[in-house]
Amino acid sequence: MAKEKDYLHLENAVLLVLKSIYDPEIPVNIYDLGLIYRVDIDDDNNVDIDMTLTSPNCPVADSLVMEVRDKVSFINGVKATNINLIFDPPWDKEMMSEEAKLELGFL
Repeated sequence: MAKEKDYLHLENAVLLVLKSIYDPEIPVNIYDLGLIYRVDIDDDNNVDIDMTLTSPNCPVADSLVMEVRDKVSFINGVKATNINLIFDPPWDKEMMSEEAKLELGFL
């Protein structure tokens, strides 16, 4: 039970950090923007994240991926962080949360 509680605490911490990172070109965090496809935390507290960008030619690709890796790595309890930048499926505005769509005027 304690292990499950620790896992949920770590998972919540990772999601909070992801929601604090913003695409510099769009005033919405990367999680609500739909750029995070998968977050996996193994039994050793290694975090594996699949993420994408709004465009394969995104000018801030390197710095955004580095920011995600660095901020997640600094979470207490995280042993290692791996970011997989993927483009399949390609990002689409339908991947945004309802809050993000509302913020950007899509609703």
